[in-house]
Amino acid sequence: MSGHRLSDADVAALVRDAAAAPSMHNAQPWRFRYHRREHTFEVRADFGRAMPHADPDTRALHLGCGAALLNLRVALAHAGWRTETLLLPDPTDRALLATVRLTGRDGDPGGLAALHPAIPRRHTNRYPFEERDIPADVRSALAAAAQAEGVTLAFPSSWHLQEVLELAREAETRNLTDRGSDEDLARWTRGGAPQESTAGDGVPSYAFGPRLRGGKAPMRDFAGTRRTPGRAATDFERNPHLALLSTPRDHPEDWLRAGQAMERVLLLATLEGLSGSFATQPLEWTDLRWPLRDPVTGRGCPQMVLRLGYGPPVPATPRRPVPDIVEILP
Repeated sequence: MSGHRLSDADVAALVRDAAAAPSMHNAQPWRFRYHRREHTFEVRADFGRAMPHADPDTRALHLGCGAALLNLRVALAHAGWRTETLLLPDPTDRALLATVRLTGRDGDPGGLAALHPAIPRRHTNRYPFEERDIPADVRSALAAAAQAEGVTLAFPSSWHLQEVLELAREAETRNLTDRGSDEDLARWTRGGAPQESTAGDGVPSYAFGPRLRGGKAPMRDFAGTRRTPGRAATDFERNPHLALLSTPRDHPEDWLRAGQAMERVLLLATLEGLSGSFATQPLEWTDLRWPLRDPVTGRGCPQMVLRLGYGPPVPATPRRPVPDIVEILP
């Protein structure tokens, strides 16, 4: 290992890839440490970036950090490293969510390196998607990607799909009149220049997407109760494609696995020409989250609802400067 040390520039590039992950309201609730002596990265939670109203138990924070962890694993595999990942390795350090130790060169047993080109191309897309089916073989591949992380991905259909859409609509209606939800949005949305041009986090107004005029896509209105000049309204999909990610249990380790699966699915979807966005609204209300589960077995803990489809190109949202989120130790 001594002949294959990571330079500061190497570490920065790897963390930049990791931090391209999605997170709730683009809060980017993560920090990283690299220990040179141990050849180990730490993925740490930044609890100051949690959502006290929408995410009081920090489940969504763990999902976002899990997505960043997956990106880090992909970036290391692309760079030719074999790694060993441990989740929640120290019960006395709540912020330490995972460690990734470099164990050798020239190995990619999980096939992660092939996903690397998708990291800079994956952007959350809040625009209408085409009324076009996702091929069965692509759906199967996405489900297999989630399963590789120990998570189940299912595409609800028929009455189950309608129930998920109804739950999302109910949650969005509640959020629009809920003071706590509005406070979270006010903190993490950026309402135009100069705020947008200087912020390194949050959702800028150019990424809100148009207002929902018609259609059934489960869209969050990031403007909330605030006006966004020049923002248009349009019709979205009449038949949206949703994918539900679920875990057997509902503990922080499961949330981290779900976040990794979510990002693995989204990176593969990007390579397949698909766009994605999130329908987290029903997951933010306890009484609406549990009806999302598998209606046949009644088992599984719903962790994320993805909206997938063929959408237009969209720009990236901002990211925090790498020096602000990484620490390199001897």
